[in-house]
Amino acid sequence: AGAAGALLVLMWSRWLARPTQPTPKKLANRFEVRELIGRGAMASVYRAFDHQTQQFVAVKWLEPQMEWSASDAAQAKSRFVLEAQAAGRLCHPDILRVIESGEKGPQAWIAMELLEGHDLSKYCQADARLPTPTVLSIAARVARALDYAHRQGVIHRDIKPANVLVSADLEQVKVTDFGVARVADHQLTRTGMVLGTPSFMSPEHLMGSNLDGRSDLYALGVLLYQLLTSELPHTGANLAALMQAIVHDVAPDARLKRSDLAPALADILALALQKKVELRYSNGSQMAEDLEAVLAATLQSAPQRSAALPRTTSKP
Repeated sequence: AGAAGALLVLMWSRWLARPTQPTPKKLANRFEVRELIGRGAMASVYRAFDHQTQQFVAVKWLEPQMEWSASDAAQAKSRFVLEAQAAGRLCHPDILRVIESGEKGPQAWIAMELLEGHDLSKYCQADARLPTPTVLSIAARVARALDYAHRQGVIHRDIKPANVLVSADLEQVKVTDFGVARVADHQLTRTGMVLGTPSFMSPEHLMGSNLDGRSDLYALGVLLYQLLTSELPHTGANLAALMQAIVHDVAPDARLKRSDLAPALADILALALQKKVELRYSNGSQMAEDLEAVLAATLQSAPQRSAALPRTTSKP
């Protein structure tokens, strides 16, 4: 784990060193780029006006990093465009919709639907915790969205609170950043590095093994654990210690953090966070069904707690 930890430190330092890239004011003669609304590891996100639909959208702008060679930048851009096209084929009510993608000189961009709200990071602190039924509903919707993506051959690889958006009224849930996670993976694995947010990585992800959808479900288990307890299942004084814990230590029972959680919910978390891939949920649909069963039981026993419950969407 020590070598992998050093690689992640190097990865983070490179992310922090990225330069700001100029963004054109108009793309494809359709999207008028307005203000910056977010910046991530590989791209910046802008609010833009779509003159075709007369609606605001989000434009994600790929930002090459300083240490990339010309060939690396070209390959990253090519992969970004290919993955944007793949993400554009995903059609699910709880996956952020890609409208169009393209290139501008050495750059690349993706136009997506704009969700007026925020990501789940807002609810990870104890003083901002969502009601348990709301958390269960959101997690079930994310699990079904992931199941759909996995059946299309797309693995997210970076499920975390920042990559799940919710509307202000909590009725809309959108998984985002499929394409960027893929392009970053293509680039960084060329130098032996691992992509992802360490606390949410599965053991096999940290060890550089081949991934399938069950790695995303592990990450969803971490996200669910954090939303329910305001803590992560594994922590460490440094990256090496964190990775050691994720790979080897059993996640604490969530009821040690919150005694009011149902035993069945603790069982779901324990199953999602299994170290061995073959012991986890086989697919997101299975995990969603269990979450929905606990949700139904929770609402039946305490119906007054369902005021902030997001509306259920159809299952494609």
